Amino acid sequence: MKMKIQPADRLSLVSEYYFSRKLKEVAQLNAQGKDIISLAIGSPDMPPSEQTIDKLCEVARRPDSHGYQPTMGTPELRSAMASFYKRWYDVDVDPKTEVLPLIGSKEGILHVTLAFCNPGDGVLVPNPGYPTYTSLSKLLGTQVMNYNLREDNGWQPDFDELEEIVQSSPREIRLMWTNYPNMPTGGRAQRETYERLVDFAQRHNIVVVNDNPYSFILSREHLSLLQVPGAKDCCIEFNSMSKSHNMPGWRVGMCMTNSTFISWIMKVKSNIDSGTFRGLQLAAAEALNTNSQEWHDMANIETYARRRRIAEEIMQQLGCKYDPTQVGMFLWGKIPESYADVEDLTERILHEARVFITPGFIFGSNGKRYIRISLCAKEEKMQEALKRIEATLHKNSL
Repeated sequence: MKMKIQPADRLSLVSEYYFSRKLKEVAQLNAQGKDIISLAIGSPDMPPSEQTIDKLCEVARRPDSHGYQPTMGTPELRSAMASFYKRWYDVDVDPKTEVLPLIGSKEGILHVTLAFCNPGDGVLVPNPGYPTYTSLSKLLGTQVMNYNLREDNGWQPDFDELEEIVQSSPREIRLMWTNYPNMPTGGRAQRETYERLVDFAQRHNIVVVNDNPYSFILSREHLSLLQVPGAKDCCIEFNSMSKSHNMPGWRVGMCMTNSTFISWIMKVKSNIDSGTFRGLQLAAAEALNTNSQEWHDMANIETYARRRRIAEEIMQQLGCKYDPTQVGMFLWGKIPESYADVEDLTERILHEARVFITPGFIFGSNGKRYIRISLCAKEEKMQEALKRIEATLHKNSL
């Protein structure tokens, strides 16, 4: 007898994550000997600091390190996260009540949405923006309400548009997702934007969540939404060690806000996961406490600056226009008018030049005329990608 089992209806609301699907295709091409160079994903390829790895090994060798850990995180990690915010952002948070370690920011998006939104509530999501803001909102039954980010506005929110959305919405809007420095566009964090976001949150009883993992990449200016007076009462900020400390696979993020919000998020988190391995937590604390300005300069500014120059050459070869003031570990550029669709360019480069770059449509409709180049590849690989693209374009022009 054939069984008639069907998936939950919510699966029809989302697709498999673009990179999950596309990397299968890239793997098949590599299996055919194509040797694809990936300039697509923002996964830092450099190691954490030596003292971070040493601490992980030291703790892992202890016989008492392998039991369950508190979901709230170890006191050492919470203290290090609070000190990190004071040291680099000059923001005071209580390590006992206003800090929550996360297993990466993706987990935090899930927990915050569950903690603050009922099914049917509205969630403000940037377009273009990180796809997980949209997909998790849909899976959890909330209504995605896109607000536009545009190049002619420096990829900052249009606050007149936001007011119109709130005034015309038939449903309660509970959350607003922001992400500065911005991914995918490289738009810079701006104090004025943060001040207006706090004012917007206070007037409309909306919790603004700022995702802030890129403030160390190609920038010595470290801005935080929580620097604005009153922000902690109505806002949440995520940060991550994936980019700033070269620890993407370690899955260590952090949530900073007031103690009440932390308690609500903790109520969700404690029913979904348990604390991470003690060695990871203490090694993360070591990185937060000891990585110096010199280390960040070398890892997050000098290395990425060299790679960025090659990415700019690639953009120029492709005829794409880009803002040279953008920051972060990607380069975002607008494709020439000669291409009807962004995939006409990205698929051609993938299959003819054997270089994988990201089409901007995956971040929303406002990204459909853009591409994104990752800086997370060794310089020799990026140079080889440039040569392949030059050769492909030259061949096709003959």
